[in-house]
Amino acid sequence: MRKVVDDMRLMIKVCDLYYNHNVSQQQIAGMLSLSRPTVSRLLSSAREKGIVQISVSNLGLIKYWEMERRLEEMYGLREVLIVDSSDDSDRQKDLLGKAAGRYLESTIKDGSVVGVSMGSTLYEVVAHINQPAAEDVTFVPLIGGMGQLRMDLHANNLAETLSYIYDGRFVPLHAPARVSSMKIREQFLKEESLAEALRMSKNLDMAIIGIGCPYVNSSIMATGYFKENEKESLKERDAVGDICMQFYDIEGDTSRFEKDNNVIGIDIHKLRDIPYSIGVAGGMDKFSAILGAVRGGYINILITDIQCADALAVAQ
Repeated sequence: MRKVVDDMRLMIKVCDLYYNHNVSQQQIAGMLSLSRPTVSRLLSSAREKGIVQISVSNLGLIKYWEMERRLEEMYGLREVLIVDSSDDSDRQKDLLGKAAGRYLESTIKDGSVVGVSMGSTLYEVVAHINQPAAEDVTFVPLIGGMGQLRMDLHANNLAETLSYIYDGRFVPLHAPARVSSMKIREQFLKEESLAEALRMSKNLDMAIIGIGCPYVNSSIMATGYFKENEKESLKERDAVGDICMQFYDIEGDTSRFEKDNNVIGIDIHKLRDIPYSIGVAGGMDKFSAILGAVRGGYINILITDIQCADALAVAQ
């Protein structure tokens, strides 16, 4: 007996009703005395046989669409957004900030808990959020921020500013980003006043992550937490980047930098568990840092520039 889904005439009729006359699958099932799953199979079969060909118009308006899809597939990323490249560092951060700002406006949902790291690129992201729509959003710093320099780049400041923009809630992490020893760090982590922020950082819906390079235009150096001799030591051990002042090599491995992790904040490895872990970085001086972050799985959404994207496409 011939299967219903092989009936060409029926298939075309279903497609005509669904695509040309906007009749729902449930309505078609009732009109033609079919089950809804059968209607769905007929539509799928029509696409497989080439009876229906679906195209999305105006993809060209998204300038780097094909490269974005390519990198998503190559690295198993949830999403990639690519902007133009610029030789001017400030201009590059502005372009990244605009793209990330628009992405956050459309992605942050009502009731979300959002973690925020630090850095000059994230400063631009915050500056470009102009149309916040979500309500009841809580912002949590992913790392402490009581350094002596460039307070505007610290996670506490950025998270608090976002809470004002969204008319949401800010949970401060009143601690230094980094302390002088593991023993002092352990004491800080027991401090009751830090408990809420540290607890909430373990249950985030989203994290906005700056990706740093400890050698060129480094925010962590600008904030005064690392000395020049420490930078040289990191270079000798092949550190290529940092997230929340935690370092990794080109493969995303952190093991050789464990002794440097006197950071008060989220453990970098916990970023792998966050549904939306958004890394924002660009410029070829940060390429290795971006590659290490992607390979390490610390981000699942990447917002970068086309030069870095092209390099990523041949690096795997």
